[in-house]
Amino acid sequence: MTTLPPPREISIVGAGPAGLTCAIVLAKAGRQVTVNEWHGDVGHRFHDDFQGLENWSDSQDVLDELAQAGIAATFDHHGVSEGTVFDSRARPHILRGTRPLFYLLRRGSAAGTFDRSLLAQAESAGVTLRFNTRIDRRSPDMVLAAGPRRADIIAVGKIFDTPMPDGAWLALGSDLAPYGYAYLLVRNGRGTVASCMFSGFRDQARHLQATLAFFERHAGMVMLNARPFGGFGNVRHPREAMQGGAPVIGEHAGFQDALAGFGLRYAVRSGRLAAESLIGGTSYRAAWHRHLAPALKAGIANRFLFNNTGRQVLDLLIGHAAQGDAGLALQRAYRPTLIRRMVFPLARRRYRAMLADPSCDHRDCACVWCQHGAHL
Repeated sequence: MTTLPPPREISIVGAGPAGLTCAIVLAKAGRQVTVNEWHGDVGHRFHDDFQGLENWSDSQDVLDELAQAGIAATFDHHGVSEGTVFDSRARPHILRGTRPLFYLLRRGSAAGTFDRSLLAQAESAGVTLRFNTRIDRRSPDMVLAAGPRRADIIAVGKIFDTPMPDGAWLALGSDLAPYGYAYLLVRNGRGTVASCMFSGFRDQARHLQATLAFFERHAGMVMLNARPFGGFGNVRHPREAMQGGAPVIGEHAGFQDALAGFGLRYAVRSGRLAAESLIGGTSYRAAWHRHLAPALKAGIANRFLFNNTGRQVLDLLIGHAAQGDAGLALQRAYRPTLIRRMVFPLARRRYRAMLADPSCDHRDCACVWCQHGAHL
């Protein structure tokens, strides 16, 4: 009788949501897993700021998707089913969904954050965590989840205390956020306001000031004990999402919505897909092409259409979404329709370097990426 050797230990590079999800799935399947993180803790890129875990791009609720991956919703979260979107004329439109449009959660290293919850669940599953550790070699027994390799999107804003009632607001405008959007999120006396921009990084301070003034005027924003924060994201459509035989997941692979910049759901999905491919000896490349690529392609096509659509058309689309179930309208925006399939090749050529901002040349630039990016 032939005795098979025990499965080799899997090494994961990066303790972000993608890496920790992958580790949890592997460990619960009985594999030995070590997560190596070159920073001293989880959530190092974040500051206890609010983020959204999107719940519109799929018919399945994202919390049920997490549960299927073996991840419990032990992090602080709140389902947001209604929000205000300001069009190009600053006219408010109330968007509502029959289920949460997104789940509001916190990012960072504090108790109750998404990152801290995943870390605790990984440790409980038997994952070995090694912080302040860099890994330079590559092997097939490795998963790469080291986060963004460049900045295609940056967010700059404030975290604050406030007497305001709970709410979610979003605004469009090149003065607020070039080719992006500005947002304000308030929950239980805490708020996050930011400009999420896809261009104009060098002028981030000016765009942030315009964003603050806009929400003070149109949403009655009141900030107390304000603290600055910033972040960045990487968007691209990889051909393989493999490097040296190792799966590449999360933002390390560029898995993020090119239209709205949401990446947490892609992080969890890609982490789970990589783990399942290693457990079953199947193709990770085939899995992500099947389960991630359709929505990723739609996002890139949507980004091209957004960048080349006039204000009047966008205003009409916002008004239309406000007339019915906004969640269903958003879900339709990520379906691989004929128009999006036709636009995608053109959009991919246009964004061959994806959304890299030409104003950010790393020369005398004080944007978030130049100050804190992985290139440093």
